[in-house]
Amino acid sequence: MFDWLSKPYCPVDPSAKDWIERHLKWLSGQFPSNIFTDRPLVTPTEEFFPEPYEPSYEAAKALFARICRFMGVSEDRVALKFEKEDPGPILMWDGSRGPLLLVNNNGDYVPGQPAGTYSSSWHKHVISLTTGQIYHPGDLVPTMAHELAHARLRGERRIRPNRFDEELLTDLASCFLGFAIFMANSPRAWKSQFTKWPGTQFNKPEYMSPPMFGYVLGHLAWHQGKRKPSWKRYLGPQVIGDFKDATRYLFETEDSSFQPGWGGGSNLQR
Repeated sequence: MFDWLSKPYCPVDPSAKDWIERHLKWLSGQFPSNIFTDRPLVTPTEEFFPEPYEPSYEAAKALFARICRFMGVSEDRVALKFEKEDPGPILMWDGSRGPLLLVNNNGDYVPGQPAGTYSSSWHKHVISLTTGQIYHPGDLVPTMAHELAHARLRGERRIRPNRFDEELLTDLASCFLGFAIFMANSPRAWKSQFTKWPGTQFNKPEYMSPPMFGYVLGHLAWHQGKRKPSWKRYLGPQVIGDFKDATRYLFETEDSSFQPGWGGGSNLQR
């Protein structure tokens, strides 16, 4: 009620804050055309997806071709495969609740088979997706964008494979190249996979969390000079609060090394 009396709040911890800002600057050097310059922010609208989506392999392949174009990946350099889901580990069956899956100490589900995988072979990107996603385009789009970001980063030798933050950086690149809204609305299974940011006691998720997506999108609103950008309407409930906190924090404190007008690269180590 009296939000204007409180201090602006950054939704991410100091380690995640520093990581996001440094890598936004690095990505600016790698991809001069991005959502902070001249690349459009993709929204779930007819402007970007004019054809109705009917769940089928053909429709999924057509959707993939469209996302390849958005992400700047030549479709003829990608081999797309679909694989049936592995049901994953089941500890027991509860008659009233159904199968009980493997969880960690916090009670969060431990993910089994990944929704998508990336590899390369004979100068081609090989992307495998699980078949069940065909029926859920809201999950299919960010999975495709994430795997194509692997192609832009690892496949184009911008980074070395198996770096400690590769999945985080791939999520961030997906956002940077246009799919921030889709990524934020369908985050990967991040709650069950934590390590520590190097040299700190702060938890580092394997994939970007809603607060991290909110902080990235807050930067976009700040760079655009709009506290309430038109694309805000497309943000889901799990990220909208973090976006609002980030936007207010950045507009009122300007406390970020990724300032509006940033156009340079960075000497970030690979």
